[in-house]
Amino acid sequence: MKNKNMTLVIAICAVVLLVAAFGLYNSLADRALGDLQNGTSQDTNQPSNAAADFTVFDKDGNAHKLSDFKGKPVVVNFWTTWCGYCIKEMPHFQQMYEQYGNDVEFLMVNLIGDGWDRRKDSDAFLQSSDYTFPVYYDEQQQASTAYGIYSIPMSLFVDKDGNLVKAVNGMMTQDSLQFYIDSIL
Repeated sequence: MKNKNMTLVIAICAVVLLVAAFGLYNSLADRALGDLQNGTSQDTNQPSNAAADFTVFDKDGNAHKLSDFKGKPVVVNFWTTWCGYCIKEMPHFQQMYEQYGNDVEFLMVNLIGDGWDRRKDSDAFLQSSDYTFPVYYDEQQQASTAYGIYSIPMSLFVDKDGNLVKAVNGMMTQDSLQFYIDSIL
């Protein structure tokens, strides 16, 4: 009986510790994301609302920086093939790309490596789809590190001057995507 009580106490303590750790992690992550959304920057040489720069690669292996697109509004979407919500929102991004592709840059950034996707899986997925939006690969985890990506999907809305207007964590609906695109036009 004594062993059962001790096991129960240990199990309850473990659950309490896990819940507390999860709550602390989410609180810190939300604060970091809030800093991004509010334009707080740790780099004193960077304007407080400037979008953090990163490098991603196109299908041919050419490097592209977020800052390369300055002068035009940019929508960045972080996704993987195993993320159901990412896949579910892709038709909305395709529709917006078809509608605004001349006025807005779309960077559909596939997260590659360490717990994310494998390039061959994303290539196979894209070959089996009808998506025409531009896809980039975060093979060196620069983009995911720059924005502290801890869950996906996540979308960034950057104005033509390179300022981060909004970071949205979670699946975009057609209406929410339209709203945020309107905010950067």
